[in-house]
Amino acid sequence: MSNVELVEVKYKKKPIYSFLKRCVDFFGALFGIILLSWLLIIIAILVKCTSKGPALYVSERIGRNGKPFKFYKFRSMRVGADAEIEQLMAQSEREGTFKMKNDPRVTRFGKFLRKTSLDELPQLFNILNGTMSIVGPRPMIQREIDQMDDYQRQRLLVKQGLTCIWQCSGRANTSFKEQILMDLEYVNKRGFWYDVWLVLKTIPAVLFGKGAE
Repeated sequence: MSNVELVEVKYKKKPIYSFLKRCVDFFGALFGIILLSWLLIIIAILVKCTSKGPALYVSERIGRNGKPFKFYKFRSMRVGADAEIEQLMAQSEREGTFKMKNDPRVTRFGKFLRKTSLDELPQLFNILNGTMSIVGPRPMIQREIDQMDDYQRQRLLVKQGLTCIWQCSGRANTSFKEQILMDLEYVNKRGFWYDVWLVLKTIPAVLFGKGAE
């Protein structure tokens, strides 16, 4: 990780890349929603049948340039889980963000969704409406952003994404600080073929559940 820790963020506007990225995001998300519509419906029904509450979990995340947006996932926790986080904070296994390996709030079906990353599928709608991209730093909540200094907040210079460097490099096994550093590395390296490479790396990470929680 030493080469990542020494990264100097040099953000450059790339209009052609940004245009191509948005086209790929829009049509890729649209195709994905159409192709996986049957799976989205089945998962939604199973979430409703296996625990009380809505099928979708909607929360606020911080996007590009610090702009908040509504973030969609299939609900993997019991209703009211957010209100319980303060009681569990002392048991967090990761500095900077709450992460608990055997989180009691996660439902039985939710564990399966998280292990397979199927809970992330509704974010295709975030990509479609332009609040997220297929590739980019994972969106965080305001509490996590508040802990960052100005250098670390440079991860918000680009659109937040469905997959990123650390998701295909150990995913949950990387520390919070390492994740931020890799996000900053992405800000520097981002490009069309680099995005393609990260998507290809993500596929086996998801299929084999590498580092997933």
